Amino acid sequence: MASEQQLSAIKGAKVLMVGAGGIGCELLKTLALSGFQDIHIIDMDTIEVSNLNRQFLFRQSHVGQSKAKVARDAVLKFRPSISIFPYHANVKDPDFNVDFLKQFSVVLNGLDNLDARRHVNRLCLAAGVPLVESGTTGFLGQVTVHVKGKTECYECQPKPAPKTYPVCTITSTPSKFVHCIVWAKDLLFAKLFGDKNQENDLNVRSSNASSSSDNVEDVFKCKKDEDTEEYGRRIFDHVFGYNIEVALSNEDTWKNRIRPRPIYIRDVELIQQNGTLDKTSASCDPSSVSAMTTLGLKNPQDVWSLAENSRVFLEALKLFFLLREKEIGNLSFDKDDQLAVEFVTAAANIRASSFEIPLHSLFKAKGVAGNIVHAVATTNAIIAGLVVIETIKVLQNDVKNYRMTYCLEHPSRKMLLMPVEPFEPNKLCYVCSETPLSLEINTNHSKLRDFIEKIVKAKLGMNLPLIMHKSTLLYEVGDDLEEDMVANYAANLDKVLAQLPSPVTGGTILTVEDLQQELTCNINIKHREEFDEVKEPDGMILSGWTQVLAEKYNEASKENGASTSNSSQPVPVEAEDDDEIQILPAFSSAVGKKRKSLDSADSASSDLSFVTDESRNPRKAKECDDSEAIIMVDGNEESKKKRVQ
Repeated sequence: MASEQQLSAIKGAKVLMVGAGGIGCELLKTLALSGFQDIHIIDMDTIEVSNLNRQFLFRQSHVGQSKAKVARDAVLKFRPSISIFPYHANVKDPDFNVDFLKQFSVVLNGLDNLDARRHVNRLCLAAGVPLVESGTTGFLGQVTVHVKGKTECYECQPKPAPKTYPVCTITSTPSKFVHCIVWAKDLLFAKLFGDKNQENDLNVRSSNASSSSDNVEDVFKCKKDEDTEEYGRRIFDHVFGYNIEVALSNEDTWKNRIRPRPIYIRDVELIQQNGTLDKTSASCDPSSVSAMTTLGLKNPQDVWSLAENSRVFLEALKLFFLLREKEIGNLSFDKDDQLAVEFVTAAANIRASSFEIPLHSLFKAKGVAGNIVHAVATTNAIIAGLVVIETIKVLQNDVKNYRMTYCLEHPSRKMLLMPVEPFEPNKLCYVCSETPLSLEINTNHSKLRDFIEKIVKAKLGMNLPLIMHKSTLLYEVGDDLEEDMVANYAANLDKVLAQLPSPVTGGTILTVEDLQQELTCNINIKHREEFDEVKEPDGMILSGWTQVLAEKYNEASKENGASTSNSSQPVPVEAEDDDEIQILPAFSSAVGKKRKSLDSADSASSDLSFVTDESRNPRKAKECDDSEAIIMVDGNEESKKKRVQ
């Protein structure tokens, strides 16, 4: 039974929930039943059939509707006296800025991706609002508390990046299905439907191009008077036929490898013998476009034949151009985009067939492409309850009793729930402690665009970056920019760092800001001539706050590789909510104050998802397996800033 003090804190609280999925449904229900009166929910997703097995506030009739709005209506049926405000929107939208967050007593995260989590963490720091994080991965779960100045922020401990493969493996010598998925998702899909200005390692030279021609016509450009079916067949022949023949021309590559088989569309038609490629109507509702539906393929767990994969490939490409043409040029792969998943699955399977790699069903391929681990409803319920417990402590400012709690799959010291004390803020954190970072980069070869995409956005998680060198503004984004400024910044993107209007060379200090997140970071540039293409595929290395932790992680990895210790060894996993979550490699280390479990002085890491008692239940640390994890290839200050004209 809650005390009068707790009830008063609960009733007077204004709570923001971010995410109305697996954890979100449980959390909203628990908040309502616990007496919270004022709840706001942000979620950009709509309800899918696959959500219905655990997101219990939704029904079949709700498919296609806003999760936030349906969740609100469902809870108000049994708690009609409380106020729930839904926002069917992206939490990264400009409307949800620092001023918006300042109105809340606490923010509760139930998100399914690292990028959004980092964004909310930064908004909470800038607004001075406590954040309670949560996530689940199958039977594993975690709840962490982040209060500015009192505990570490969400980014005080580095989150391990997805594993990378050399581009030559992806483009020329795939040996696993995940290689084919990466090729289909990050190269082919991006080339056909994504930003045309992005660098891409696919061969664009056609078989008809002169070998001596410097101005090679891009085979991926649709020709005049070429319909979508002709275009699709030409692309098919180029990527699955001609490009394979080009790869085969290097005899040395295949001395110790199985030679791939070029596949042309004529080969597929011969395989079909009495069949022909289906001609389907393009009159579908764009919101429910599916190549499977138009081709009569119903079961996503079926493994399609080469002919069926080819038909799906051509049909999906055609549907993109017929029904979603306005999106082409701005698309990026989304695991919740049915047509995108169908296209990537088919393309990956055709490539796998060429390299004699076992084919996968759409269900399994989606798991590889989206890093899916299926959720357990009970874990979501447990984690939601723990979130509410910590929320009440936060509202009472009960700092000494804050706990970061981890839900385990197997008992450790006879416990399935492992509570540990939170860390103090990490003094080396560039987010909450504003510690400068260092970047090793070849300033004579790397372009500003590379720096923004690979470091500012991918590593630092900034959405609307502003980049300065001393008082010179090198890059900025915003709707209020004048046309000449937009043109100048666009021109800067394709210049190497050393040739920018204010040259960036070794010893330069760049200031990077995100005005929406109210985050500023200084980066010390160190010029470096060469990089290992295999070990350092980005051609640049960011270090600073992660350096000490990474070193400790490497040491711990060596020591615990065989998992033979007699003591309990914390093994963290970056957990994320829902059935489609990214599983990252185990990362164990810590800097600063040690956490302690309630019954032990054993240290635990900042991102623990389960703790193994190896003396009773010896298990190896859970890490990404290649077959399971997706691998990526590759305002008041204005008067002080000198804009480059």
